[in-house]
Amino acid sequence: MTATHPPHARTTKQAWATGLMAFAAVMLMIAGILAVLRGIAAIAEDDVFLTTENYVFEFDLTGWGWVHLILGVVAVIVSFGLFQASMWARVAGVAIAGLVIIANFLSLPYYPVWSVVMIAMSGFVIWALCVARKDESFDPFERPGREV
Repeated sequence: MTATHPPHARTTKQAWATGLMAFAAVMLMIAGILAVLRGIAAIAEDDVFLTTENYVFEFDLTGWGWVHLILGVVAVIVSFGLFQASMWARVAGVAIAGLVIIANFLSLPYYPVWSVVMIAMSGFVIWALCVARKDESFDPFERPGREV
């Protein structure tokens, strides 16, 4: 005679953790894609960006373009890891989002409104990645009724 085990019931905390991870992954991917586009525009020296005089952190616009392009590409790569609920991706996601905040703060005079939007998006990513605990997450490929 075989025993039938009931499928693992997903708790509300697991649902929240899963939702926050998905939220962080999507937001980081969007922020990364937008950073890539901003980087390309800055490298092309588009007329979208403001130029200010006497700015303490004044760098070449092409240099800022490369910084945003590289951060954007890394953010998109890390977001794929977040879709898999990887711990390395959570740590890297917090680090990349922090670097995106710093880069956008330093480039505030060049594109002020967009920098504030990117800072807010990255702040939400950090929040979502830090709120969900490791023990509350689950395997995204786990099937109900399957013993692990």
